[in-house]
Amino acid sequence: MELFISFVLLALGFVMLVKGADFFVDGASSIAGGLGIPQLVIGLTVVAMGTSAPEAAVSLTAAIKGNADITLGNIVGSNILNVLIILGLTAVIAPITVTKTAARVDLPFMTFITLLLLLLGADGTVGHIDGIIFSAVFVFYLTYLFITAKKGKIADNTNVKKHKLWQSALKTLIGLALIIFGSDFAVDAATAIAKTFGMSERFIGLTIVALGTSLPELFTSVSAARKGNADIAVGNIIGSNIFNILFVVGVSALIVPVPFSSEFIADTIIAAAAGALLLICHMAGKGKIKRSGGALMLISYAAYFGFLCLR
Repeated sequence: MELFISFVLLALGFVMLVKGADFFVDGASSIAGGLGIPQLVIGLTVVAMGTSAPEAAVSLTAAIKGNADITLGNIVGSNILNVLIILGLTAVIAPITVTKTAARVDLPFMTFITLLLLLLGADGTVGHIDGIIFSAVFVFYLTYLFITAKKGKIADNTNVKKHKLWQSALKTLIGLALIIFGSDFAVDAATAIAKTFGMSERFIGLTIVALGTSLPELFTSVSAARKGNADIAVGNIIGSNIFNILFVVGVSALIVPVPFSSEFIADTIIAAAAGALLLICHMAGKGKIKRSGGALMLISYAAYFGFLCLR
C-alpha cells in the first residue's frame, strides 16, 4: 500500500511540475515578449529557466534533504535525456534548424561547462567555492546574451503569446507554487521507491526523476518544432542544460556541499559526449538536425540506458 501511495505521489508531483512549468513559461514569456526580447533569447533564458524549474526545485530539495545522488543524477540525467531523447525525438518528427549563434557559441559553451562540472567534482565534492564559480559563469553568460541581443546580433523574431500584465504575473506565481510543491512530492516519493526496490538514488535520479522533470522540455520542444519555431526548440534545450549546471548545481552547492561520487564521472562524460554528438549531427546536416541524426541520438540513449542497467 505504501509503495502504491509513493507512485501516486510521484505521478502527482510530476503533473504539478509539468503544469507549473507550463504556467511559468506562458506567463514569463508573455512578459518578456512584451518587452521586445528576441525569440532566441527567450528560448535560452526565460523558457529554458521555466522548463528547467522542475530540475531546479527537485535538485535543490534533494540537496537540502541530503539526497545528493538524486541532486546530481537529476541534473546529469536530464541533460543527457534533453539532448539524446528530446532533440532526437523532435528531429525525427520534423528536422530542426540550429542557428549559427547556437552552433558557434551556445552549444560549445554547454559542452564546456559540462566538462567544468567534471573537473570541479573530481575531488569528490561540488563545494561552496565551486558554487561561486558556477554562479559567476552563469551571470557572465546571461550578460553576454543580453549584450549580444542589444547589439542586434540575434534576430528579433519574437513569436510568443501575450497577455495582460496581471494575468502573466498571476500565471508565473501559480506556476512557481506548483513547481515547489510538486518537487517536494517527487523527491520524497522517488526516495521511497528507490529504497523499496533496492535501487540506488543515483539510478532513480538519472532515469525516472530525470525523465519526469524533463517533461516540460519535451512538450515545449516538440510543440515549438511542429509550429516552425526552431529557435525555441533548440535554444530551449541548450539553455536548459546550461541553466541546470550553472544555476541549479551552483545554487545547490552554495546552500550545502554536494558529494560527487566517482560513479558520476562516466555519466558526466556521456553528457559532454551528447553535446559533441549534437554538434556533429548539425555539421553533417549542414545546419540542420535531420531525421537520421535524430534517430542516431535516440539509439545512443538506448545504449546509455543499457549501460546504466548493466552497472
